[in-house]
Order: sequence, then structure tokens, then C-alpha cells
Amino acid sequence: MTAELVRGQNHPLSQTRVEIRVSAGTPVLALASACDDAGRLAGPESVAHPGARGLPGLEVPGTVAGEHRFAVDLDAVAPAVHRLGVVLVLPPGGPVRFGAVPASYVAVADPEGAELAGYTLTGLDAETAVVALELYRRQGAWKVRAVGQGYAGGLGALLADAGLGGPAATALADVATGLVPSGDITLASLPTAAPPTIAHGVRAPQDAAAGTAPAPPPPPPEPLPGADVPYPGTPGAAPGPASADTIGGPPTIDYAHPRRRRTTSEPPEPGPRAVPSPEADRPPAPVAGDASGWSLDERLYNQVWGMFEDLARSVAAYRSACDFAESRMDRELDEALSDPRHRLGGSGNAARDAARARHDELVAQARAVLDRDLAQLVAESEVVEPALPASYARWANPVWHGHAVPEEAPLALRLGDLHLPERPDLRIPMLVRAPLERGLWIDNGRTGSEAAMTMDTDRLRRAAMDMAVAHAVRLLAVHPGDRFSVHVIDAAGAGAASLAPLVAAGVLAGPPAAGAAGVTRTLEALTRRVDLVQMAVRAGAPEDLPPDVDLADQLLIVHDFPHGFDDRSVTRLRYLADEGPAVGVHLLMVADRDEASAYGPLLDPLWRSLMRLSPVPDNHLADPWVGHAWTFEPDLPPPGSRVLEQTLERIAAHRRDARP
Repeated sequence: MTAELVRGQNHPLSQTRVEIRVSAGTPVLALASACDDAGRLAGPESVAHPGARGLPGLEVPGTVAGEHRFAVDLDAVAPAVHRLGVVLVLPPGGPVRFGAVPASYVAVADPEGAELAGYTLTGLDAETAVVALELYRRQGAWKVRAVGQGYAGGLGALLADAGLGGPAATALADVATGLVPSGDITLASLPTAAPPTIAHGVRAPQDAAAGTAPAPPPPPPEPLPGADVPYPGTPGAAPGPASADTIGGPPTIDYAHPRRRRTTSEPPEPGPRAVPSPEADRPPAPVAGDASGWSLDERLYNQVWGMFEDLARSVAAYRSACDFAESRMDRELDEALSDPRHRLGGSGNAARDAARARHDELVAQARAVLDRDLAQLVAESEVVEPALPASYARWANPVWHGHAVPEEAPLALRLGDLHLPERPDLRIPMLVRAPLERGLWIDNGRTGSEAAMTMDTDRLRRAAMDMAVAHAVRLLAVHPGDRFSVHVIDAAGAGAASLAPLVAAGVLAGPPAAGAAGVTRTLEALTRRVDLVQMAVRAGAPEDLPPDVDLADQLLIVHDFPHGFDDRSVTRLRYLADEGPAVGVHLLMVADRDEASAYGPLLDPLWRSLMRLSPVPDNHLADPWVGHAWTFEPDLPPPGSRVLEQTLERIAAHRRDARP
């Protein structure tokens, strides 16, 4: 039976030899793209088009036609290719947009001709090129996903979005659509986009126009912290969840997903007479670290973000299918009742019952697919969660009992968990890349969250400060002993109870700053450090810093802002939030935005520059793929646990032993 896919939905492929069928409402070009884990093209040679029809495992048609068929041998696909995209393009001289022609239909069939999955491309308007569907690897097996991503800018925009540089994308689009003869351009010589680079340690400020997506130098044995572009042959590492301004809807979680792949070889294709067994249709057993990467930590990081994307897309497909079923039922009911003869009597009731039955059948099918995907993700979560290193693990994970101060900085940090209402018990770790590229803001106000409004103000503020301390302890515990210094501003002393473990362990750079004088003194010292390091980096002589400058990364915890802050202190705080992360000064604020409203719009850029977190469950974060509102829950030590105190004792002992 053919699986009728909706946009974003996927379906497993039980065979590695399949046929792609395209039935368009107008003559189109059928192209194919071969992408890596992150959906990026290696170069112009990764696109099959009429001027260069072949890729390993497939050959696309060479003509413009309303119907196309081409065979795909997934066993012959290059190991570095993890996504095969089917691209439809309106040729020059034809219709000017897909919205003006009947909807195209794309299907995947087995060698005997039976369709396995089909997708009707609806909802297109001004687009002239569209990625119809993709075949992709998932834990050693292949799946098909309905994509339906259109581009009003045409094939050039589609190729640029897949990673080709502007000149390469434009030239390849001209060749593929026949505007330029393929012999006039050497595609392999066309340039591709080159990402900026960033060095580890004291880092140069990034130019605002260049963005904040640094790339590592040639592949080292271990990944560089903070890099968020792919290493050659590995999935792209990306920054973790990022929250923007809370006005105007939930902010997106800002990173590009690094696709996972199995490190084992692909299973052999069954012979033509093989008899399928129930075991053959079962997904492979999940394995912790079953993704690409230079180290186990990177593979686990990529696997977690892969689970995040899979859950987002599976739920999006389910919701889309339910919406489609609802709209179709409404349309059928309207059509049935538009005839006055059917408004009364048995024929009208029969039409209504039939429409509702079709609706229920579609919803049930969509739920069955969702339950299948959720069961696989739950099984994967059950093996991944216990295998996470301390920097990724919950405080309740036994890994903390045997944790020792590491010799290298971590790849990422866990800030909490994310989940959706379709399966609240399936928690995805919320990981953010280290070193932190943005400051954190733990919102202890009661107006931004329904859960916060039900809590007592004092309890909410204590929970927010406990959360900040837990983040600080994790940061110290997963970095080398001399890598981080922690400063605290607690002008009114209201956070003394939460800060007691840090103070007692003696791991702070100094006592918590109190009063307006303490606020000024702390901000002056950190602002001076930022200025000196920036000047040294720009001069190309970071080793010539004054001896009193602490070369360790700095974490500033600000509690009860804006208490104790004057206008000059507020300006310095904004400067640290903007310029500090690039030179190793990071901000963690515990504050109520409403209490700072006296400063008016002056502080709006500050709030927008920070990633907002909540000490209680709150759905204020959105993913970048489909924009779900995800519920964030902080990760705190279990009630009655001494894991924080024991971790601080080990940190303090390590620092004492390391002193000369």
C-alpha cells in the first residue's frame, strides 16, 4: 500500500533499489542533489542535471518533460553522501511559477513497480524550483522524506542555500537549465563559499557582517570548542539553543542540524528472491554515539541534535496531517450540504458520516506513523542518556559521582530539557556549544510564564538563583581547573542562601560584590580586561598582556539587576554582554525584565542579546525547522542530593593541589 506523505513526513525504505517517479502538471526539469549530513553540497559536481546527468547510484533524465522516471541504487551512493534530493525546476520559457500549474506528484517505487510512498506538492506559489523529496540515511537505513521546499529565486537560490557560493550557484543554475552550454563552464573550478575561521583561546571579535559562524582550521584530532561549521567528512557542529527577544513570538533555537550517520557499513542489499521477514522491517537497534564526529563527545552531541530534529519533523508531519484531514472533512461537508436535497434525509447523514470516517482514518494513520517514530526516539533516548558525559548529563546521572576535573574544555553544556505535548516524557537534552557565544538570562519575573504566575515570588526568585548556581558549578566542573573564574554581583545580598555552596567551597574569584561600590568595582575590572584583550588581539600580540590580567575565561553572575546599578554601570553591563563573549567574558543574569523597565528602551538590546531561560517549565523556545513551541525545563540536582557540594569539593581540592 502506498504511504501518502504530507510535508515533513518520512517513511522507511525496505529496499535499496528504487525508482523515482515524477508526474508534473507542466514540463519540468528533474535534477538530483547529493548532500552530506548537514545538507550541504560538496561542490557543483554534486548536482546531476541534463548537462551532467550521472551521480554514483543514479542518473537523471536529460530532457524537459511532464513525467520522469529514474532508477536509484542506494548501495552505490558514495559513503560521504547522506541526502539525495529530487529537485524540480521550471525551465526558461515555460510557466513562471509552480503556483500557476497543477500540483506535481513525486513517488518512490520498488523495482517491481509498486509505489512505496508518494507526495503531492501542494502550497506552492511563486516558486520556480523546489526540493520535492529526499532519500536520507538514518541509523544505517534509508528513508524517504516529503520536503516540498520551494525557492522563488529559482535554482540558483536553492543551490546557494545548499552551500554553493554565489557565482557557483548562479553558473550551475544557468548550465542546468540550458541557458549556458555545459561545455562553456568548468563546473569543478567554480568557487564555493569559504567560512570564516576562529582560533581557540583568546578569540578575536567577529565582524557583525560576517555573522558568528566560525569554522575550524584543517581537521585536528579533536573538535575546536565554538566551531559551528562542518569538518571535512563530518556533520556540521552548531551552536546550541539561542533565545532572541521575547516580544513577537517564541524565538528560534539558532543552529543548523548536523545530520548523523552510522559508523558501521551499510547492510547488503537483499537478493531479488529474498523473502522479507518481520525483523527486516524493524529499525536498527539504537546505539549511543551512533553519529559522525572526531570524538565520542562530538558524536553524542550530533546524535542529540539529530533526535531533536527528528522529533520536530515527526510531530510537524503529524500536525500537518491532522490539519489536512480537518480541512478535507470541512470541504467535503460543505460540498455535501451545498445541495439542498441533501440537507435533510438519509443522504445528508450518510455524506457527513463518510466525511467523518475518512477524517478519522487519516488521523489514525498519522498517529500510527507518529507513534512509530516516537517509539524509535524513546528507544534511542534510553541508550543515549546514560552514555552522556558530565557536561551533557543530568545532575541525577551517576556519571557525576565519579567525575574528575578534566584536562580539556567540553564541546557543549546542558542547560535543561525540551519536550513537546505529543510525548511529554520524551525529553531532548538542550545543549549549547562551549564557549558560550551569548550570555544567559534566567528570568525570575512572574509575567512571562503561566507557570511562574502561579508561584510565590520568593520561591520563584530562589529557584532562579539556584538554577544559576547549578550552571556555574557545571561550568567549573567540566573545564580544566584554571580555565574559569567566577564573579558574582549580589548588590542587596538577596542571593546569599543560593550562593552559600560557592562561597563555602572558595571557588569564586572573590566575595560576592555588594552595594553600588561593589557593582562598580567588579564591572570596571571586567571591562578593563575586555579592552586590554581586544587591543592585544588586534595588535597580534596576545602574549603581551599586563601580568595582572587573568587569562582564564570569566563568568559574571548578576543577581537582582538593576539593584545597585547606575547609568554608567548599566552601560558597562551592556558592553560586557556585547563584547565580552568574543574575548572570554560571559554573562549570566538573574533578573526580572519588568523591574528594569525604568531604563526604558535603553536595555532592550541587552535582553535581545541574551538567551532567556526560565526556572519553571515554560514554552518560550522554538526550533528552526518548523517553529514548534518547545517546553523548556531546567535541570537541577534532585531534592536532598549533595551532588553540587561534592562536585565543588573536588573542584576546590584540585585547585589546592595545583597551586605551587
